[in-house]
Amino acid sequence: MTENEVVEVLTQIDNFDDMKTFVNEILTQKEIADLSLRWQLLKELNNGETQRSIAARHHISLCKITRGSKLLKDPESIVKKILDSKK
Repeated sequence: MTENEVVEVLTQIDNFDDMKTFVNEILTQKEIADLSLRWQLLKELNNGETQRSIAARHHISLCKITRGSKLLKDPESIVKKILDSKK
């Protein structure tokens, strides 16, 4: 499956339970945990928390947080738009 195929499949799933099942079928628990942590870091950054405080709380390096910080500084970021819509 190519990246485009994965995106296409994801856009076709409009039911929460189906999406949850799909994610659990194709990803390992570690991959789900990694994705969940990445989303948590993005939310915390978007709420104005410092990279250092986030790194200390989650016991991770600043390098893991830098990518998210750059994403949130991009005015065209879909992630930023989604997070801002939830405020």
